Amino acid sequence: MMPTERIRVRRLPQRGAYDAATIHGILDAAFLAHVGFVTDGQPFVIPTLYGRRDEVLYLHGSAASRMMREGETGIPLCVTVTLVDALVLARSAFHHSINYRSVVAFGRARLITEAEEKRAALRVISEQVLKGRWDEVRPPTEKELKATAVLEFAIEEASAKTRTGFPVDDDEDYALPIWAGILPLPVVAQEPVADSRLATGIEASASVRTVRGRTGEAAGLNEPPQG
Repeated sequence: MMPTERIRVRRLPQRGAYDAATIHGILDAAFLAHVGFVTDGQPFVIPTLYGRRDEVLYLHGSAASRMMREGETGIPLCVTVTLVDALVLARSAFHHSINYRSVVAFGRARLITEAEEKRAALRVISEQVLKGRWDEVRPPTEKELKATAVLEFAIEEASAKTRTGFPVDDDEDYALPIWAGILPLPVVAQEPVADSRLATGIEASASVRTVRGRTGEAAGLNEPPQG
C-alpha cells in the first residue's frame, strides 16, 4: 500500500519505510516518546513513557497533565520515537550526520478509565521499560491508579526513517588528511546503584540483573551508507 501524503518521507525518501515489521521493531526498541498536539492554536510536544501492543501505544502521564486532558478529547495526535545509534563524522562540516532509527505515527487516543484495563496497560508500559519488573514490585493502589492516566493511542498510520553506514563525502574530499567514520553511541545499562534506604541483604532483582550491561542494539552501524 502506498503511503499517504501525511506520512510519506519527502527528504531522502530512500530512508523511509512503511512496513509494520520495521515500525514495530523501532517502537519496541525504545520506551520514550514525544507526543505532539495543538490546543487553542498553540502546539505542544510532551515526552512520555509508552508501551506497544499490536497497533496501539499506551501513553503514560499524570491524571492532571495537559497531554492527558487534551488527548482524551479525541484531537489528532502525533507520536514520535527516535533512537540515535552513532555520530557520522565526515571530512566536511556539511556532510556530518547521525545514524538513527525513528518513527512518526498519527492517530487519536481515548482515556482508559476502567481500573483493570488501566492496570493491564500500565503493565505493558512497565514491561517495555524493564521486562519483568512489574511482577517484582508492589502493584498500584486504587489511589495511585486514580492519580495516573493512560491514553490508548490507536496508530492510524505511521512511517519509519533510518540512516545507517558511513559518511558520504564529496569525491574530492576523500583525499583530505581528516579522520572520518562513525562514533557509535550505544545505550548501555550500567552497574545499578542501590537506594540509600535499601534494607541490608537485598540483592538486585532478576529484571535488573538481566538488563545490566546489555547494550541497546544499534542497527546497521557498518552497513553501506544510505546517502
